[in-house]
Amino acid sequence: MDIIKTLAQELKITPEQVEKTVALIDEGNTIPFIARYRKEVTGSLDDTTLRTLDDRLTYLRNMDKRREEISVLIEAQEKLTPEISLALANAKTLVELEDIYRPFRPKRSTRASVARDKGLAPLAELIMEQRDAYDPPVEVAAEAFINEEKGVATAEEALAGAQDIIAEDIANDAEHRKALRVMLMREGALTAVQAKEGDSVYTDYYDFSEPIPRLKGHRILALNRGEAEGFLKVSVVLPEEQATALLNARVIKNSTSPVAARLALVVTDAYERLLFPSLEREIRNELFDNACEGALTVFSENLRNLLMVAPIKGKTVLGYDPGFRTGCKLAVVDKTGKVLKTAVIYPTLPRQETEKSRKTVLDLIARYKVDVIAIGNGTASRESEAFIADTLKYVTDRDVRYTIVSEAGASVYSASKQGAEEFPDFDVTERSAVSIARRLQDPLAELVKIDPKAIGVGQYQHDMKQARLSEALGGVVESCVNSVGVDVNTASYSLLSYIAGINATAAKNIVAYREENGEFKTRAQILKVPKIGAKAYEQCAGFLRIPDAKEILDNTGVHPESYPIAKALLARFKYTEEDVRAGELTLLKYEVERVGLDKLAAELGCGAPTLSDILEELQKPGRDIRDEAPAPCLRTDVLDIKDLKPDMLVTGTVRNVVDFGAFVDIGVHHDGLLHISEMSDKFIRHPSEAVKIGDVIECRVKSVDLQKNRIALTRKGMN
Repeated sequence: MDIIKTLAQELKITPEQVEKTVALIDEGNTIPFIARYRKEVTGSLDDTTLRTLDDRLTYLRNMDKRREEISVLIEAQEKLTPEISLALANAKTLVELEDIYRPFRPKRSTRASVARDKGLAPLAELIMEQRDAYDPPVEVAAEAFINEEKGVATAEEALAGAQDIIAEDIANDAEHRKALRVMLMREGALTAVQAKEGDSVYTDYYDFSEPIPRLKGHRILALNRGEAEGFLKVSVVLPEEQATALLNARVIKNSTSPVAARLALVVTDAYERLLFPSLEREIRNELFDNACEGALTVFSENLRNLLMVAPIKGKTVLGYDPGFRTGCKLAVVDKTGKVLKTAVIYPTLPRQETEKSRKTVLDLIARYKVDVIAIGNGTASRESEAFIADTLKYVTDRDVRYTIVSEAGASVYSASKQGAEEFPDFDVTERSAVSIARRLQDPLAELVKIDPKAIGVGQYQHDMKQARLSEALGGVVESCVNSVGVDVNTASYSLLSYIAGINATAAKNIVAYREENGEFKTRAQILKVPKIGAKAYEQCAGFLRIPDAKEILDNTGVHPESYPIAKALLARFKYTEEDVRAGELTLLKYEVERVGLDKLAAELGCGAPTLSDILEELQKPGRDIRDEAPAPCLRTDVLDIKDLKPDMLVTGTVRNVVDFGAFVDIGVHHDGLLHISEMSDKFIRHPSEAVKIGDVIECRVKSVDLQKNRIALTRKGMN
């Protein structure tokens, strides 16, 4: 297989782009580094395309390796023909390769292998000749294969064994399997029926059937979970006569032959006993894999949007971890993320010390000048929100607001080794309150401490292939961290470990080095850290920031290799680095445009994409790209679900996006569902086309089901 050509066709880019990108990957360059600092080489391929290319490159190379292995294995059996070699060369998927190898794979004992051991293969070959006439008839010819020592007592037993051989050959034929697989995927259906008595969350699937081409990924994952939990029996369905008709047309070459009727029975046996069960497993696996990849796209987009939510800067935050029996844990965190005070209150049942708890909260607000209260959305959050909303009425000297923060993964962090290292004197509940506060201040810096799978950004995370999920979500975190950049003097080792070229060991070494030697003064000083050599420095340097560095470029996304270009650009238009520091470059963009970007890039000896990036960084040193994202929705009061009426206008924050819609926090304990059909007056294929996690949107209440605590929202007529 020509991998370069295949990748170019799949990704709709040029073979030259693929070839150069593959060379960069093979040289050990990271995806963030290639995406940001090798745009001229790749033709400005973005991070997502590069990761897809890298994934497919690995798959295709594994295919080539397997192709060679299969060829060697068949050759060892002295059965490799030019036709098989051609079929191997033309195979486009691992499934096709395995289908070709199937007849040659070492097998456990089967009815066909037993028949072959009895010497019945020649009889099977005779039948498959499909002659116009047999003399003697095959029923008579079968008598010559009677051999009681080998266990063939009658001609009927000989014919039955020969038919077993033919059935297995039919089932192992790669072209037959491919044709049937295509038919099943195109014309089959996935069905489900109730497997055990009683109601469950899978009631809607107790009598379910849908054509395979129309199946949605979230339905496939739901069916799989229902089956795994024992509530459903799921099957692939295709009318048998339709499948056997296809096989008969492929197997029976002479319909007037005396053996045609016998072969038709063999075809039915091959399909029912061997082919369909095998293909059903393969198709279920393929549907699952496709559903997982589709879900991964949604998870990845949700995680990206969650991590890139605008941080609340310059605010003192009170983190509030709700609870009942064990109380509500509080942690005041200052503007830099430093923990100032922790406390426990009991405003909820069973103790319900409302006034004492209120006094504690008001004292913390007054003493530490709290600006925002971040309430975790777990157990007792509804009662806690009502308590805080009522308590804020007593604050008259400052504007204090609250917001609900997803506490997904907070308990994971609290009980983790890193949580213990960061706060050795805190118990797990206090660490959780700190995490809730900090994830409002800087979602990216705090959430990187948590396994991405525990953050809760979709449905059915636990039903997916966990290794693939970890790989994909880890790539998203890496992309986000490098897009934002990190302050090397304040970043945790968790945050640093996602920087291109820096692994966990190197990240811990950076933290240890700065604790021992003080703050880094220059980017080049990173080279003094153990385990960071020239290659690692090349990959990471552009993503590290040193806000107070003497060299202003050390606080930008300009890579050290491009410092001479950046300085030449400034000199070309008579600017200094002090002008950069003071933000006095507002006219530089227009001066560059007047000369022409391409012309100026050629003059300075770089590519236009690199020059464009340098220009942007010089205009906003130390900028945070998240500042352009929507800010969290802060509240002072709380709604009760009973207060909601149809057509009421509400404002809320999108908390999660799934295939069928989005869940929106509108200030009620229960998130409202904005179904995909209610998102827009226009047709949209997926909810992500209309909203994303972190968006603050206006909706109307469509309906409220008080019994089930369900809120249906709509945006029709609003956009």
